[in-house]
Amino acid sequence: MKPTLLILAAGIGSRYGGIKQLDQFGPNGETIIDYSLYDAIRSGFGKVVFIVRKEIKDESEALFAPKLKGKIDYDFAIQGVQSYVPEDLGTVERVKPWGTGHATLCAWEQTDTPFAVINADDFYGLGAFETMSKFLSTDTNDKQHAMIGYEIKRTLSENGTVSRGVCIEREDQNLASVVERTKIFEENGTIYFEEDGEKTELAPETPVSMNFWGFKPSMFPITKELFEEYARVNSNTPKAEFYIPTVMSYIIENGLGDCRVFRSSSDWFGVTYPEDKPKVQASLSALHESGDYPARLWD
Repeated sequence: MKPTLLILAAGIGSRYGGIKQLDQFGPNGETIIDYSLYDAIRSGFGKVVFIVRKEIKDESEALFAPKLKGKIDYDFAIQGVQSYVPEDLGTVERVKPWGTGHATLCAWEQTDTPFAVINADDFYGLGAFETMSKFLSTDTNDKQHAMIGYEIKRTLSENGTVSRGVCIEREDQNLASVVERTKIFEENGTIYFEEDGEKTELAPETPVSMNFWGFKPSMFPITKELFEEYARVNSNTPKAEFYIPTVMSYIIENGLGDCRVFRSSSDWFGVTYPEDKPKVQASLSALHESGDYPARLWD
């Protein structure tokens, strides 16, 4: 059974100032998602599910469906503010999506195989897709999950702080813990994360999650239970976000499963700020010129 790829594409791009998941970065107007789709198809994924807000569903389908027809199955899942919110809470007043953990939960109905989860605005490279596809296609332990880990020094933006899941590994290459840090930056050659006004240093080789996860379907009911509890506590906090690392931490800490860390030494690139765009465009053009990608992805 071929694995499914879930693409987290419901963000509102508050720091970018627009819908970055649909913005053009490649030499022929490709989005970053186009490269993930291309790499997923040649790595053996059998289905793609786009997780979007209903406001951009039609635009997303018009952009990607013609490219994927006949190449891979695809579907769309809607991440709505009320999705999976307990009915007794009534209408929750918020605009910002509930976060990556909630987004993944919103694709439960469209997903019946082992699956990977990625961001729409991050470029991961072919090797990451090949590694995850092989794991999801061959590992039969329903409680064994996985992630691609990148060195923190390779994932920073020159234009502001970034959010990353900071990881600690066990000796058996499984994850011991992962904590979402929402303000990571480099200052005078040293990398820090800041929380409550206090800076903490991070070693340059510290593995971090770039939201390239591999899950077995057993994570869905766990995620649902955790999100319902989270929503009850945070229904009046419009900027609260329920992250994938919250789910994975719970699974590990409660003995419900493990998460294998596949280390990547590749340079990540993606877009957090508008100023990131020229660098991403140059990086993608170089990959076309080197032959890593054909002149046109979808011809």
